[in-house]
Amino acid sequence: MPLAERVAAVRLESPFVGAADVMDAHATRASKAFAMRELPFRDLVNVRGEPGDTAFTSAFAQAVGCRLPAQPNTRSQGTDYDALWLGPDEWLVRSAGPVEAGVLEAKLTGVLSGNTGAWATAVDVGSGYTVVELTGTRVREVLARGCPLDLHPRLFKDGQCAQSFFFKASIVLIPSGVDRYEVVVRRSFADYFCRILLDAAAPLMS
Repeated sequence: MPLAERVAAVRLESPFVGAADVMDAHATRASKAFAMRELPFRDLVNVRGEPGDTAFTSAFAQAVGCRLPAQPNTRSQGTDYDALWLGPDEWLVRSAGPVEAGVLEAKLTGVLSGNTGAWATAVDVGSGYTVVELTGTRVREVLARGCPLDLHPRLFKDGQCAQSFFFKASIVLIPSGVDRYEVVVRRSFADYFCRILLDAAAPLMS
């Protein structure tokens, strides 16, 4: 089979495939108190560069449609992508919906390589992570059972993000509205995260 046909025949598989049983069971019990759903197959690209390099930041903004956030633990958002601050010279860029893997990496690599005065990199990490949406009137209580952050909306609100943990799973947590969060979780933690999150939520679902 030609390479193009082999690539076309590849079947995308959710990192939560091993937890399909508990995900399916949760789908039948989701309530206004708490609900979880995967936002699968997002493009996720790790971007690094010098925030003081205007050629780099301008090239990024032109390619992605949003600026790189300069303040720690903040998020900037465009129509098709958002950018999460991970460190002084590191960001995670996410697509707003499912897209073909590698498109953003190729786009950024081409733009950044020819328009930056210093160094810059863009690496597709989408195959190693997934994104989860958590909603409900008790979502903060569920997260507080395993996350050490103070999640009160006066302190942690839309436009911010933070790297943290949920029990033993490393996560990036993003408040994205009233009683709504998105979580970026590593593929290797996906099964564990799903099961322990739903276990933590069970007493609060009613």
